Amino acid sequence: MDGARTSPEIGFGQQAFTRPPGAPPLPRIARGEGVWLIDTEGKRYFDASSGPVASNLGHGHPRILAAMEAQARQAVFAYPSQFESAANLEFAERLGRLAGPGLDRSFIVSGGSEAVESAIKFARQHAVATGEASRWKVIGRQPGYHGNTLGALAVSGDEHAHEVFGPLLRAVPRVPAPLSYRLPPNHTVESHARACAQALEDAILREGPETVLAFIMEPVGGLATGALVAPDSYYATVRQICTRHGVKLIYDEVMSGAGRTGRFLAADHWPDARPDIAVLAKGLSAGYAPLGAALVSAEMVRVVAEAGGFMHGFTYNAHVMSCAVGAAVLREVEDADLVGNAARMGELLLGKLQALAAHSPLVGDIRGKGLLLAVELVADKHSKAMIPLEKVAPARVQQLALRHGLALYCRRTSRGAYGDWLMLSPPLTVTAEEIGILAERLGAVLDDYAAELRADGILH
Repeated sequence: MDGARTSPEIGFGQQAFTRPPGAPPLPRIARGEGVWLIDTEGKRYFDASSGPVASNLGHGHPRILAAMEAQARQAVFAYPSQFESAANLEFAERLGRLAGPGLDRSFIVSGGSEAVESAIKFARQHAVATGEASRWKVIGRQPGYHGNTLGALAVSGDEHAHEVFGPLLRAVPRVPAPLSYRLPPNHTVESHARACAQALEDAILREGPETVLAFIMEPVGGLATGALVAPDSYYATVRQICTRHGVKLIYDEVMSGAGRTGRFLAADHWPDARPDIAVLAKGLSAGYAPLGAALVSAEMVRVVAEAGGFMHGFTYNAHVMSCAVGAAVLREVEDADLVGNAARMGELLLGKLQALAAHSPLVGDIRGKGLLLAVELVADKHSKAMIPLEKVAPARVQQLALRHGLALYCRRTSRGAYGDWLMLSPPLTVTAEEIGILAERLGAVLDDYAAELRADGILH
């Protein structure tokens, strides 16, 4: 039965929950080798987006597999309220050292949504422990994304998701994200960023500073905004506003952390705007095990511990196997200088994408840092007109990419209200030669899609 595919209408797997009846079947994975994924029919696909920006070390990495096997032969699970583990200690120490002062303690969980929930609950408990129990409101950005659990979704700015799940959520204030491509009328990138920062202070004052607990944002955009990077002044201003009003600044680095942007934390690009709490996942374990973490300062941990300890936990927090994987991943990140490689290969990839933009009528914008880059698709570069929504451009590009042996993470946020884009975020292990292959295949995909849109009279 190797290679057999189950009809989407009667499938038993995860795809049965997400793919509509009649959707073309997806390739069935057989194995992975470096930046390549191979299906059961032997076709090779370049993992150009590291899955959902998670597989930072590529696939089948021998040292990570060896660490998994070694830990599995010792102990796989030990509940952290009953036992300490060497894997937990090593992972936490390495992570704290790489994250740097003020973010040197980590609460370890199974993924990004859990880490966001943990960060918010920790901030709340810290406020209570320091006599500021009136602080409970978390301000988010519109658009913004922080996870799919109800608490994380509540602080996300996704109008479509809130239409469906809104009755289950507690509404939170949201302020505009400093979009850099689709700007409001009469704004430059810089003036819009200033207005967005001012909107944060206005929201804090409107809500009452004594009631606002935290502001959560992605320093480099992920699922909601496709590698959005604001002007440098935005980060410093946001930091100053939060400090002035006693509001905790939370950076969601689920996508941007662990070396992805050419620094270990994206926060390191703006050293005068360090957050109070940072959230990591995805690349933290490079996809080899479920893993996430909320990073805080030793002083904040001391305060909460002396007040009785963090009232929070999961069955799988500080999971021994996941911690062993995380420690091995961080060792590899350091030993192989993968943060440096992300910076170098990111510059190379950016140049290749700029060359594609000069050739392709579909590329409206290129943005991001390091190996967290995105290409926004348009029907007209001059007007920035979007491809008609009924064309569902991200899904179609993803299909065409698979034909060309390219696995792409493509998104439409809030039903396309904020544009259609492709994430270009290959593993941090990628080489210059592989960057060339990625760019060549992406060019072919864009050419094919442009031909389709011309045939439909959408592109001229």
